[in-house]
Amino acid sequence: MRIRLLLVAVLLVVLASTAASTGGSAPVRVRFVSLAWQKQAVEAVKAVVADWNRANPSIQVDYAQVDWGSIHDYLQTSFQTGDVPDIFHYESIPILDFAKRGFLTDLTPMISKELRADVLPAAWQTVLTQDKKIYAIPYLWESLIIIYNKKAFAEAGIKPPTVANPWTWDEMQKAAKALTKDRDGDGRTDQFGAALGLRSPVNRVLNLSMGFGGTYFYQQGGRTVVYVGDAERQLLTILMNMLYVDKTASLDGIGRSSPELIPGFLAGRYAMLPGIGVWARQQLVETAPAGFEWGVLSPLKAKTQYQGSATQTLSIPAAAKNKEAAMRFIEFALNRDNMAKQALGDWLFPTRASSITLPGFRTPQNGWDVSTESVKSLRMATWQRVLGYNEWRTRLATPLMNELFANRITVEQFARRLESESPEILDRYR
Repeated sequence: MRIRLLLVAVLLVVLASTAASTGGSAPVRVRFVSLAWQKQAVEAVKAVVADWNRANPSIQVDYAQVDWGSIHDYLQTSFQTGDVPDIFHYESIPILDFAKRGFLTDLTPMISKELRADVLPAAWQTVLTQDKKIYAIPYLWESLIIIYNKKAFAEAGIKPPTVANPWTWDEMQKAAKALTKDRDGDGRTDQFGAALGLRSPVNRVLNLSMGFGGTYFYQQGGRTVVYVGDAERQLLTILMNMLYVDKTASLDGIGRSSPELIPGFLAGRYAMLPGIGVWARQQLVETAPAGFEWGVLSPLKAKTQYQGSATQTLSIPAAAKNKEAAMRFIEFALNRDNMAKQALGDWLFPTRASSITLPGFRTPQNGWDVSTESVKSLRMATWQRVLGYNEWRTRLATPLMNELFANRITVEQFARRLESESPEILDRYR
């Protein structure tokens, strides 16, 4: 009996030792919330997760998907209850606010020197706090480009500008006049030079106004104030002239988003889609009829070609249980090749210098080469650091811009109301 018990005890010791040596203990589980939604983007993210899980049996990443429309409420609830993901995908605009409220982990000491050096400085600026700390890794960003109909340009005798010699806004307006036509002679325009999605115009207007030197937000006596001066009014005036004076921009854009204008572009109703997100090229590839030829033009030049751009980011909540494991996965997910894979899947740009030099971003196919050059124009817009910006945009700026572009108020009236009504919202966030 003693011998049998001894043999059992020895066997248990051996089994326990074998289990330990083969990783028999439960792996650390890292919950990752992603916002990827396009088919290629989802496939790219899932492939990165699968590669990690195969190579790291002791740290397993659980992929979960949340949509852009609900992520903010999801995170607010998570932070309040403490039931947080270990990693979440979002954008730089609300990250600084979350960091100030203590919801995020300071990643500054956790970021490898290699990643820190390779991400472009302009991208780091979108997530850097005033005390130079980093609470999110920027990894995807986008620019605003012009998509044009090659056949319409050829018929009008218009030579597209080059990356080295981009159009000015004046030159674009001149081309839009030449492209605006009554093809059937019935007295109505059936091909407009341009269309701009103006249903939710605030971010686009503020981003493009940077090229004119307009920032909208200024510091005055320790307060953030809104000022609509000459630099801010220039783009507004151009858009209103195209809509209601020259009538070269279709009124279809009022009340519609940029993607909703793509069918009309493909039908020949608009010759250009200025200021559209670079990601829209995917929709063109998927929906353009056979034989339809389109191209990409560089950002328009005002005082400069600068435009504001937020970045998409990965962060670790302060309440996360597996921070070190989460950061190890982030470093893997955002290495040169994996970041490039996800950017190509989303039709956006990677923020790593080593990623953006890869061949996929330099090919003329689908306008990648011209689009990628626009990265040089991207800057961190001042509005990204404005506390209360989301409420200001939703409650005040969007309704006022909608009134402006519907021609119910003038640029001067818009400017006066935006300046006078902004303090009621922004002062509460001081």
